[in-house]
Amino acid sequence: MKLLISFVLVISSFLLGTAPAHAADACPALLQHTFPRLQDEAPQSLCQYSGRVLLVVNTASYCGFTPQYKGLEALYAKYRDRGLVVLGFPSNDFAQETGSNKEIADFCENTFGVKFPMFAKSAVRGKDANALFRELAAQAGRAPLWNFHKYLIGRDGKVVANYTSLTRPDDPDLLRAIEQQLSAR
Repeated sequence: MKLLISFVLVISSFLLGTAPAHAADACPALLQHTFPRLQDEAPQSLCQYSGRVLLVVNTASYCGFTPQYKGLEALYAKYRDRGLVVLGFPSNDFAQETGSNKEIADFCENTFGVKFPMFAKSAVRGKDANALFRELAAQAGRAPLWNFHKYLIGRDGKVVANYTSLTRPDDPDLLRAIEQQLSAR
């Protein structure tokens, strides 16, 4: 019975974003955040992506770069079995994401077939930026300049590189950097 109670406490602490110290130690500091999932706003700990290569992207539905969703989904499909996870964070910081979370989720799925993890709309720059994007900007030395700014994070949970919106998901330099991170253990 004590084992069952301990198990329930550990699981609930992860769901509530208050993981015990030993579990938090296994999760890089950059990923020790919980955000609501876009589709249903259920809390999701980023620690579930520990040990993976991440491409974190701020997104918007009404931007000239919005077609990059297709390329991001293709990247995710191509490399997910090797450990790449694309994480999308819709934002209205540039006045191009005015819909509700449900509207954004429907748009992403119905228009571009997005299957990679997406999180609820939030700020990604300035004083209102969510905690992850504040840390990404600090590590990379640059906040998103526009929608579809990309941060590549290594398996160790540290920012390896960042790319402006002009860098397409199929850009050879980005692909090389992803391949290099996926090969690193």
